[in-house]
Amino acid sequence: MLILGIESSCDETAAAVVEDGRKILSSVVASQIEEHRIYGGVVPEIASRRHSEAIVGVVGEALAQSGKTLSDLDGVAVTYAPGLIGALLVGVNFAKGLAFSAGLPLIPVHHLRGHIASNYLSSPELVPPFLCLVVSGGHSHIVQVEDYTKLKILGRTRDDAAGEAFDKAARAMGIPYPGGVELDKIAEEGDENAYKLPHPHVEGAPLDFSFSGLKTAVLNLLNNAKQKGQPVSVPDLCASYRKAVVDCLAQNFFRAAEETGARTLAVAGGVSANRLLRRRFGELCQQTGRRLYVPDLSLCGDNAAMIASQGYYEFLAGHTAGMDLNACAQRSIEE
Repeated sequence: MLILGIESSCDETAAAVVEDGRKILSSVVASQIEEHRIYGGVVPEIASRRHSEAIVGVVGEALAQSGKTLSDLDGVAVTYAPGLIGALLVGVNFAKGLAFSAGLPLIPVHHLRGHIASNYLSSPELVPPFLCLVVSGGHSHIVQVEDYTKLKILGRTRDDAAGEAFDKAARAMGIPYPGGVELDKIAEEGDENAYKLPHPHVEGAPLDFSFSGLKTAVLNLLNNAKQKGQPVSVPDLCASYRKAVVDCLAQNFFRAAEETGARTLAVAGGVSANRLLRRRFGELCQQTGRRLYVPDLSLCGDNAAMIASQGYYEFLAGHTAGMDLNACAQRSIEE
């Protein structure tokens, strides 16, 4: 079965063709990073306009690279939630028009479900049930994947997402956008024990995350050093901050694994590309006899292959939509 996936939830316009939810025939991503770098972050209005300009060419290129035509496809999957509403609407409306004109089923896909599905593409042997940590710029969830379309949130962030916390701290340190990616690189050269930073927890909800206090601690450290005229080692602060964030993620995720008895673990989302996270989680799984799955680096960020993959399983479960499908800025992964 061939599914065309379309992704436009933030600042990447993407399209891909995937066979049977596991084999990528093509994957095309048009990034807007250089344009948004000027502003230090994603500007929603610009993102929407660029999606409108790019989507026809991106979808056409994905079909061309796959060697398939619309008549070969079995369905059109599209990210409909969550994300920037204007950006989502571009992808949703294009997918609706394409599906209608080609007489194909329209398959709505939750963006975070897509991130989880990136592991099916990188590791075809992975099948539910398993426990997944979904960490990105907008979300930090511990998800129990009971089946391909049956998911349960065990823990989530109460404020900033892990990726957002990386980006905001990086910006405070003067690191250019995309800050989290650059912070990870710089941290490789620093001493992770140079600065003592808090490891926040949520009282009464041991599996939930809170990163706003950690971010504030870095801002205060930088401001105090500036007022006193003291130097701050950016590589050391990057390494110390990265360690604190990864420690919080690891503590809660592996606690969830203990509580649920999960032996198969996965990580997904943009932050799954973080070097320390991959090392630390790999070590912890080795120590506890668990199996860890992480996506290929090319599939950690937003892409349409993951949407096509999850779309395949949504279609098998009978989850299709009509022409009244609308985009949603916020929606639970459980729905």
